[in-house]
Amino acid sequence: MKTSSFILVLFLAQNANAFAPAGSSKIISLCSVATNNAEIEVPKVLPDENSLKYEEEVNAEQKWKVNGEDPLILDPRKRVQTGRYNNRDMSLSVPFLKRPANLDGSHAGDVGFDPLGISEESDLYTLMEAEIRHARLAMLAVVGWPLAELVGPNFLLQGPNHIAPSVLNGFSPVSFLAMAVIFGGFGFFEYTTSLRRTDDKELGMIHKEDMANVWKYGVPGDYNFDPLGLYSMFGDNAAGRKGMRELEIAHGRWAMVGISLFAALEALTGHPVVENNMFFHPNLVLPLLGIAYLSFGFFYEVKNNDQYLLQIEMSSEGKSRTESIKKSLTDTVESTQDTFKFLSNGSEMASKAVSGLKEKIEGITS
Repeated sequence: MKTSSFILVLFLAQNANAFAPAGSSKIISLCSVATNNAEIEVPKVLPDENSLKYEEEVNAEQKWKVNGEDPLILDPRKRVQTGRYNNRDMSLSVPFLKRPANLDGSHAGDVGFDPLGISEESDLYTLMEAEIRHARLAMLAVVGWPLAELVGPNFLLQGPNHIAPSVLNGFSPVSFLAMAVIFGGFGFFEYTTSLRRTDDKELGMIHKEDMANVWKYGVPGDYNFDPLGLYSMFGDNAAGRKGMRELEIAHGRWAMVGISLFAALEALTGHPVVENNMFFHPNLVLPLLGIAYLSFGFFYEVKNNDQYLLQIEMSSEGKSRTESIKKSLTDTVESTQDTFKFLSNGSEMASKAVSGLKEKIEGITS
């Protein structure tokens, strides 16, 4: 009598390299092979979790669960997934350079821009933390700088043209003291939060879960501060929170560019940035430009391809909006014509009624 044996081998390979998400585990499925007329179950390593075959070859029964939970969550709404363009050879923002190895689109604000290779030499989390702190300070400064020149007292401003105090513009004793107090406060905040631990806080635990497929840390800039609950306004999930971080870092980068331009322009010209500037004084040009920009984006989009740049095309949404507007205008014209026709018929009937009444009155009087 022939006998058959089935051997079940399960193992967990430790992920200790930079090519797999920290905290994740390899998933093993079983496949059967025939050996000497006996079926033996042998381990089979599934394809990469980002490949198209993954969802086809893995079902609920084949997933190896750790502590009753799936070691990988494939839904990007639940966890941030590794890499949006990790399969690209060239940088997304600098197409003629190769993509930096540590920048694969996993984190908010990552567009593959690192021509100097700084992300290879320094800790990525430290770099992102430094950027978000500078971005937040720049967003405060880019608002405070023109406000100081518009409504601030002249004794706090510099020179005959009353420009904002800065390293390039100089300081008065009073403004220097105020600046020292402000930056002293920021410095103390940096000191108290530089080696912080936030994964035991409310937002920290959420971030740790959101980023579990990417790495073992949370997100930079987390101070467990969201009194108005705005952080999840794009969606109370990993994708929505990452979208908010994308928005913040994008605004912060533009703010850093803006405040640098403020300082450079005033140092070169000696005049305040608010002087003869349409952005800081009531005028019709700025709102008209804003309406034109919004109207353009409402119907058209700018595309680049491998041959041409800045190709203006009507978007699919623009086409549907155009058709909708045409239909609305047609319906309005038809409705207006019907209204005028009704009024015209009513006027004709009224005219006939008046004529008949006039004839009756003439007949009575005669």
